[in-house]
Amino acid sequence: MKRFFLLAALAIGMSAAGFATDKAKVVAHRGHWKPAGSAQNSIRSLVKADSIGCWGSEFDVWRTADGKLVVNHDGVHDGVVIQTSNAKEVTALKLSNGEKLPLLKDYLNTFRKHPNLKVVCELKSHKDAEAERMAVHEILKMMKKKGLEKRVVYISFSLPAVKEFIKYAPKGTEVYYLNGELSPKELKAIGCAGPDYPLYILKGNPSWIKECHDLGMKVNIWTVDKKEDLQWCIDNGADFITTNNPEELQQMLK
Repeated sequence: MKRFFLLAALAIGMSAAGFATDKAKVVAHRGHWKPAGSAQNSIRSLVKADSIGCWGSEFDVWRTADGKLVVNHDGVHDGVVIQTSNAKEVTALKLSNGEKLPLLKDYLNTFRKHPNLKVVCELKSHKDAEAERMAVHEILKMMKKKGLEKRVVYISFSLPAVKEFIKYAPKGTEVYYLNGELSPKELKAIGCAGPDYPLYILKGNPSWIKECHDLGMKVNIWTVDKKEDLQWCIDNGADFITTNNPEELQQMLK
């Protein structure tokens, strides 16, 4: 009986201190791309993230000049500028594992086959504000059409894109801001689910994690690869940890 009360008191104390009592969720950065045959933002990396039991897989979206949505991290791939090129030219490009650079619709068709996985969809900041706004609505429309609305989290460095997702995504959809300059209260005021900030920002503002939890928000930290940094995120109550080493993080959480 004494042991029960001791454990209960410990749990309450951790909660009061702002620590998450649940394990952090593992997000594979650009998918699980390190194994042989995989590549960043490839369809294979999405499948591999699910195969090892990640909570989610992060990926990046651009809009081509002819209005197609494609998955890639960099805005320039093999010398081709995605925003000013047409989809036929962009999707002919190859990733490091030999896959063609995927259209978002093809990426999501594979995602649908892995119902235990969630995705963290980052809309990249576009030079053309109207193209970026249209991309938000095209992404939302595609997710709805494919029945994936409840399995996606949205993130962006673009504050206008974040606000557009918050305004038009289904109620309850989690939207996070990446850039790092807004405080928890400022994020709460615009309707964000919380910060998705780089590690150095949250190390420099360690009280923000507790403040987010006190405000009913969640915290994601990116991109965390070193063991000591992963441990810092775990110890300080991160709700999500985005990493290029998802298997190592899973072992630490066990």
